Amino acid sequence: MVEHPLLLLGVAFVANGFAATAGGGVGLIQLPLLLFLGLPYPQALATHKVASVALGVGAGTRYWRSGVLDKRFVLLILAAGLPGVFLGALGVLAIPSTVIRVVLGLLTAGLGLYSLRRRELGQVTVARHRDRRGLVLGGAGLFVIGLLNGSVTSGTGLFCTLWLVRWFGFDYKSAVAYTLALVGLAWNASGAATLGSFGEIRWSWLPWLLAGALSGSYVGAHIAVGSSNRWIKRAFEILTIGVGIRLLV
Repeated sequence: MVEHPLLLLGVAFVANGFAATAGGGVGLIQLPLLLFLGLPYPQALATHKVASVALGVGAGTRYWRSGVLDKRFVLLILAAGLPGVFLGALGVLAIPSTVIRVVLGLLTAGLGLYSLRRRELGQVTVARHRDRRGLVLGGAGLFVIGLLNGSVTSGTGLFCTLWLVRWFGFDYKSAVAYTLALVGLAWNASGAATLGSFGEIRWSWLPWLLAGALSGSYVGAHIAVGSSNRWIKRAFEILTIGVGIRLLV
Protein backbone atom coordinates (compact mmCIF):
# COMPACT_ATOMS: atom_id res chain seq x y z
CA MET A 1 0.00 0.00 0.00
CA VAL A 2 1.27 3.48 -0.86
CA GLU A 3 1.14 5.72 2.23
CA HIS A 4 1.43 9.09 0.47
CA PRO A 5 -0.21 8.77 -2.97
CA LEU A 6 -1.50 12.35 -3.27
CA LEU A 7 1.84 13.75 -2.11
CA LEU A 8 3.68 11.73 -4.76
CA LEU A 9 1.17 12.79 -7.42
CA GLY A 10 1.28 16.47 -6.50
CA VAL A 11 5.05 16.73 -6.21
CA ALA A 12 5.55 14.92 -9.54
CA PHE A 13 3.09 17.28 -11.23
CA VAL A 14 4.79 20.43 -9.91
CA ALA A 15 8.36 19.18 -10.48
CA ASN A 16 7.73 18.06 -14.04
CA GLY A 17 5.73 21.16 -14.86
CA PHE A 18 8.65 23.40 -13.90
CA ALA A 19 11.13 21.14 -15.68
CA ALA A 20 9.13 21.14 -18.91
CA THR A 21 9.07 24.93 -18.86
CA ALA A 22 12.73 25.57 -18.02
CA GLY A 23 14.38 22.62 -19.76
CA GLY A 24 15.24 20.25 -16.92
CA GLY A 25 15.68 20.14 -13.15
CA VAL A 26 12.87 17.75 -12.19
CA GLY A 27 15.16 16.09 -9.63
CA LEU A 28 15.31 19.31 -7.60
CA ILE A 29 11.92 18.51 -6.09
CA GLN A 30 11.17 14.88 -6.88
CA LEU A 31 14.36 13.09 -5.79
CA PRO A 32 14.60 14.78 -2.36
CA LEU A 33 10.99 13.77 -1.70
CA LEU A 34 11.77 10.11 -2.37
CA LEU A 35 14.78 10.32 -0.06
CA PHE A 36 12.70 12.10 2.61
CA LEU A 37 10.11 9.33 2.45
CA GLY A 38 12.77 6.78 3.34
CA LEU A 39 14.16 5.33 0.11
CA PRO A 40 17.94 4.73 0.08
CA TYR A 41 19.79 6.77 -2.56
CA PRO A 42 20.28 3.99 -5.19
CA GLN A 43 16.62 2.96 -4.95
CA ALA A 44 15.40 6.56 -4.95
CA LEU A 45 17.55 7.37 -7.98
CA ALA A 46 16.36 4.30 -9.92
CA THR A 47 12.70 5.00 -9.08
CA HIS A 48 13.09 8.65 -10.01
CA LYS A 49 14.75 7.79 -13.33
CA VAL A 50 11.85 5.53 -14.32
CA ALA A 51 9.33 8.19 -13.36
CA SER A 52 11.30 10.84 -15.26
CA VAL A 53 10.73 9.00 -18.52
CA ALA A 54 7.19 10.34 -18.33
CA LEU A 55 8.65 13.85 -18.51
CA GLY A 56 9.87 13.04 -22.01
CA VAL A 57 6.58 11.43 -22.96
CA GLY A 58 4.40 14.30 -21.77
CA ALA A 59 6.60 17.22 -22.82
CA GLY A 60 8.00 15.42 -25.86
CA THR A 61 4.50 14.82 -27.23
CA ARG A 62 3.77 18.54 -27.05
CA TYR A 63 7.10 19.56 -28.59
CA TRP A 64 6.96 17.00 -31.40
CA ARG A 65 3.57 18.41 -32.32
CA SER A 66 5.08 21.92 -32.49
CA GLY A 67 7.38 20.83 -35.34
CA VAL A 68 10.53 22.56 -34.02
CA LEU A 69 12.81 19.51 -33.92
CA ASP A 70 15.44 18.98 -36.64
CA LYS A 71 16.21 15.32 -37.41
CA ARG A 72 19.97 16.03 -37.63
CA PHE A 73 20.13 17.31 -34.06
CA VAL A 74 17.77 14.62 -32.82
CA LEU A 75 20.22 11.98 -34.07
CA LEU A 76 23.25 13.87 -32.69
CA ILE A 77 21.79 14.20 -29.19
CA LEU A 78 20.87 10.52 -29.14
CA ALA A 79 24.11 9.18 -30.64
CA ALA A 80 26.40 11.34 -28.48
CA GLY A 81 24.45 11.31 -25.24
CA LEU A 82 23.18 7.74 -24.82
CA PRO A 83 26.63 6.08 -24.47
CA GLY A 84 27.50 8.66 -21.80
CA VAL A 85 24.26 7.98 -19.92
CA PHE A 86 24.97 4.24 -19.93
CA LEU A 87 28.55 4.63 -18.68
CA GLY A 88 27.49 7.18 -16.06
CA ALA A 89 24.77 4.88 -14.72
CA LEU A 90 27.26 2.01 -14.45
CA GLY A 91 29.62 4.09 -12.34
CA VAL A 92 27.14 5.93 -10.13
CA LEU A 93 27.36 3.58 -7.16
CA ALA A 94 31.17 3.86 -7.07
CA ILE A 95 31.15 7.67 -6.71
CA PRO A 96 30.63 9.26 -3.26
CA SER A 97 27.28 11.03 -3.38
CA THR A 98 28.60 13.99 -1.36
CA VAL A 99 31.26 14.69 -3.98
CA ILE A 100 28.70 14.48 -6.76
CA ARG A 101 26.34 16.88 -5.01
CA VAL A 102 28.96 19.56 -4.35
CA VAL A 103 30.46 19.50 -7.84
CA LEU A 104 27.10 19.42 -9.58
CA GLY A 105 25.68 22.09 -7.27
CA LEU A 106 28.49 24.51 -8.12
CA LEU A 107 28.27 23.81 -11.85
CA THR A 108 24.48 24.10 -11.97
CA ALA A 109 24.34 27.37 -10.05
CA GLY A 110 27.11 28.61 -12.35
CA LEU A 111 24.88 27.93 -15.37
CA GLY A 112 22.17 30.17 -14.00
CA LEU A 113 24.58 32.97 -13.10
CA TYR A 114 26.20 32.76 -16.53
CA SER A 115 22.83 33.04 -18.28
CA LEU A 116 21.75 35.84 -15.94
CA ARG A 117 24.78 37.95 -16.86
CA ARG A 118 24.21 37.53 -20.62
CA ARG A 119 20.94 39.29 -21.21
CA GLU A 120 20.59 38.46 -24.92
CA LEU A 121 21.67 34.80 -24.63
CA GLY A 122 19.22 32.46 -26.34
CA GLN A 123 16.71 35.12 -27.35
CA VAL A 124 17.01 34.36 -31.07
CA THR A 125 18.54 31.48 -32.99
CA VAL A 126 22.01 32.35 -34.33
CA ALA A 127 23.36 29.20 -36.01
CA ARG A 128 26.88 28.34 -34.84
CA HIS A 129 29.20 25.33 -35.12
CA ARG A 130 26.99 23.52 -37.62
CA ASP A 131 29.94 22.24 -39.72
CA ARG A 132 31.50 18.80 -39.22
CA ARG A 133 34.07 19.96 -36.65
CA GLY A 134 31.44 21.88 -34.72
CA LEU A 135 29.09 18.90 -34.65
CA VAL A 136 31.87 16.58 -33.41
CA LEU A 137 32.88 18.95 -30.62
CA GLY A 138 29.25 19.57 -29.78
CA GLY A 139 28.68 15.83 -29.63
CA ALA A 140 31.63 15.48 -27.23
CA GLY A 141 29.98 18.01 -24.95
CA LEU A 142 26.71 16.08 -25.10
CA PHE A 143 28.59 12.87 -24.22
CA VAL A 144 29.97 14.49 -21.05
CA ILE A 145 26.51 15.76 -20.13
CA GLY A 146 25.22 12.23 -20.72
CA LEU A 147 27.77 10.92 -18.19
CA LEU A 148 26.38 13.34 -15.63
CA ASN A 149 22.81 12.42 -16.53
CA GLY A 150 23.48 8.74 -15.91
CA SER A 151 25.26 9.20 -12.61
CA VAL A 152 23.32 12.05 -11.01
CA THR A 153 19.85 13.22 -11.72
CA SER A 154 19.32 16.80 -10.56
CA GLY A 155 19.86 19.46 -13.17
CA THR A 156 21.61 17.63 -15.98
CA GLY A 157 18.86 18.43 -18.46
CA LEU A 158 19.59 22.09 -17.72
CA PHE A 159 23.20 21.48 -18.78
CA CYS A 160 21.98 20.17 -22.12
CA THR A 161 19.65 23.14 -22.60
CA LEU A 162 22.41 25.70 -22.06
CA TRP A 163 24.90 23.72 -24.18
CA LEU A 164 22.51 23.78 -27.13
CA VAL A 165 22.01 27.52 -26.66
CA ARG A 166 25.67 28.40 -26.16
CA TRP A 167 27.39 26.04 -28.61
CA PHE A 168 24.89 25.61 -31.44
CA GLY A 169 23.17 28.99 -31.08
CA PHE A 170 19.62 27.79 -30.44
CA ASP A 171 17.13 30.09 -28.80
CA TYR A 172 15.88 28.93 -25.40
CA LYS A 173 12.52 27.70 -26.62
CA SER A 174 14.09 25.41 -29.25
CA ALA A 175 16.78 24.16 -26.85
CA VAL A 176 14.17 23.28 -24.23
CA ALA A 177 12.22 21.35 -26.87
CA TYR A 178 15.23 19.17 -27.71
CA THR A 179 16.10 18.62 -24.05
CA LEU A 180 12.63 17.59 -22.98
CA ALA A 181 11.87 15.43 -26.02
CA LEU A 182 15.22 13.59 -26.07
CA VAL A 183 16.91 13.88 -22.69
CA GLY A 184 13.61 13.52 -20.87
CA LEU A 185 12.64 10.43 -22.82
CA ALA A 186 15.58 8.59 -24.39
CA TRP A 187 18.39 9.52 -21.98
CA ASN A 188 16.26 8.97 -18.88
CA ALA A 189 14.94 5.67 -20.23
CA SER A 190 18.50 4.44 -20.79
CA GLY A 191 19.55 5.48 -17.29
CA ALA A 192 16.43 3.93 -15.77
CA ALA A 193 17.02 0.62 -17.53
CA THR A 194 20.65 0.49 -16.42
CA LEU A 195 20.00 1.49 -12.82
CA GLY A 196 16.95 -0.74 -12.63
CA SER A 197 19.02 -3.78 -13.57
CA PHE A 198 21.33 -3.15 -10.60
CA GLY A 199 19.05 -1.69 -7.97
CA GLU A 200 15.54 -2.18 -6.65
CA ILE A 201 12.79 0.07 -7.99
CA ARG A 202 9.85 0.97 -5.76
CA TRP A 203 7.24 -0.14 -8.28
CA SER A 204 4.25 0.57 -6.02
CA TRP A 205 5.05 4.31 -6.10
CA LEU A 206 5.48 4.58 -9.83
CA PRO A 207 1.81 4.86 -10.93
CA TRP A 208 1.40 8.04 -8.86
CA LEU A 209 4.74 9.49 -9.95
CA LEU A 210 4.06 8.67 -13.60
CA ALA A 211 0.57 10.18 -13.54
CA GLY A 212 1.89 13.41 -12.05
CA ALA A 213 4.85 13.51 -14.43
CA LEU A 214 2.79 12.94 -17.58
CA SER A 215 0.19 15.59 -16.76
CA GLY A 216 2.63 18.12 -15.29
CA SER A 217 5.15 17.89 -18.13
CA TYR A 218 2.48 18.28 -20.81
CA VAL A 219 1.04 21.35 -19.09
CA GLY A 220 4.52 22.84 -18.58
CA ALA A 221 5.48 22.24 -22.20
CA HIS A 222 2.21 23.76 -23.40
CA ILE A 223 2.94 26.91 -21.37
CA ALA A 224 6.51 27.07 -22.71
CA VAL A 225 5.44 26.73 -26.35
CA GLY A 226 3.26 29.80 -25.99
CA SER A 227 5.81 31.81 -23.99
CA SER A 228 8.60 34.16 -25.04
CA ASN A 229 12.28 33.25 -24.96
CA ARG A 230 12.79 35.97 -22.33
CA TRP A 231 10.31 34.29 -20.01
CA ILE A 232 11.81 30.83 -20.56
CA LYS A 233 15.30 32.25 -19.95
CA ARG A 234 14.18 33.60 -16.59
CA ALA A 235 12.59 30.28 -15.66
CA PHE A 236 15.84 28.53 -16.61
CA GLU A 237 17.91 30.90 -14.44
CA ILE A 238 15.64 30.55 -11.42
CA LEU A 239 15.64 26.78 -11.66
CA THR A 240 19.39 26.37 -12.23
CA ILE A 241 20.31 28.61 -9.30
CA GLY A 242 17.68 26.86 -7.17
CA VAL A 243 18.99 23.42 -8.12
CA GLY A 244 22.55 24.48 -7.35
CA ILE A 245 21.67 25.85 -3.92
CA ARG A 246 19.56 22.79 -3.09
CA LEU A 247 22.46 20.48 -3.94
CA LEU A 248 24.92 22.46 -1.81
CA VAL A 249 22.85 22.77 1.37
